[in-house]
Amino acid sequence: IDCVVVYKVDRLSRSLMDFARIVETFERHNVSFVSVTQHFNTTNSMGRLTLNILLSFAQFEREIIGERIRDKIAASRQRGKWTGGTPILGYDVDRTAGGPRLVINATEASRVCHVFELYLERGSLLQTVAELERRDWRNKVWTTRDGRERGGLPFDKCRLYNLLTNVLYVGKVRHKSDVYAGEHEAIIADELFAQVQRQLQRNGRNGAVEHRNRHGALLRGLLHCKACNRVMSHTFTTRGQRRYRYYTCTNAVKRGRAACPSGSLPAIEIEAAVVDQIRCIGQDPGLLGDTLDAARRQTDEAIGRLEAERRAVERGLRRIQAEIRRASATTMDQECAASVLANLNEQAAVAERRMTEINERVRELRIERIEAADVTAAFADFDNVWQSLTPREQSRLIQLLVKRVEFDAGDSTIEVTFHEAGIHALAAESAQGTEEAA
Repeated sequence: IDCVVVYKVDRLSRSLMDFARIVETFERHNVSFVSVTQHFNTTNSMGRLTLNILLSFAQFEREIIGERIRDKIAASRQRGKWTGGTPILGYDVDRTAGGPRLVINATEASRVCHVFELYLERGSLLQTVAELERRDWRNKVWTTRDGRERGGLPFDKCRLYNLLTNVLYVGKVRHKSDVYAGEHEAIIADELFAQVQRQLQRNGRNGAVEHRNRHGALLRGLLHCKACNRVMSHTFTTRGQRRYRYYTCTNAVKRGRAACPSGSLPAIEIEAAVVDQIRCIGQDPGLLGDTLDAARRQTDEAIGRLEAERRAVERGLRRIQAEIRRASATTMDQECAASVLANLNEQAAVAERRMTEINERVRELRIERIEAADVTAAFADFDNVWQSLTPREQSRLIQLLVKRVEFDAGDSTIEVTFHEAGIHALAAESAQGTEEAA
């Protein structure tokens, strides 16, 4: 490169410091710099002064624009306006009149109310996430202006926490540490929102897991006895000043040791074995392939179950539609016929909604189908990441990655089943960490 040409100096940079560094780099490589509409000669002092004055005004203009934008956002928030960002579950964005405005999506709003009530009932972020996963509830799906779909991700503790603490749901908007009355309608009653905030405050950010898992059981709720198909609960004994942790099959706890072949497993050893197995996946191409195949089988099985349910719903819908036609053709009392038709139409609407949900979930599963690159990215640097985490963060990582651990007492082996969404999330976090480090 011999010469760099710009229309105006501020098209290259509006920062005096950045521009000085760029010019220094140009000079080091004998590259000329030319502005088409601004004439100055950087070989003499007057030309350099002119250039610095132009850049100072460009930087001043940039800072003024930034201040005006920040002031505009602050003023809009004070008036209760939503100033943009990622759409949230329960609201759609109306852009037809006077800028973006939040309007309630009735179907999603009902689901948001259920999420708040469910958290109060369960009292734990993790248990609530598990129930949301069982119900296959996802976060907001929206379409960008260029037509691409975003969102529709499964809830994790972070997404659930953000939903439960979002003041938009009580008809307010936040600007930094200040909260103002919003112009949109509330979905959640103030009292319900306040109860949830008190529960979160009592339990801490991790939704009471830290309190109930205060002994650092990495596999709490994940480890199962293969022989009994029961959860292995965490327990401990104290001898002198030392505490010994164990996992014991709940079948043995309730019915005695003779009812289960697994006995009690030393917690440190079984936890280390699981972590070692995860660590080895990133180092062994064979294990990496097995993990990929297992994750894909999970997806295929989930799609198979959904498609079987869809066929059953379709059969039920055809039956309801046939009954509607028969009811419409009968000569029964008009009031009775109207009642029967209303009931049948309601059943048909429920079936159609379920069909829509199934089709959407199948589409999401096919989009999220895990690839080899996701598995490689998730496990490539697991060892270094693991060593740098605190015990709480290690527990979170295991809960994110692992869906189930089965211990087989017959041959003393463990089988780890992974969350496909967890592998996606860990791969994304790894990629983000790599970008930040770069």
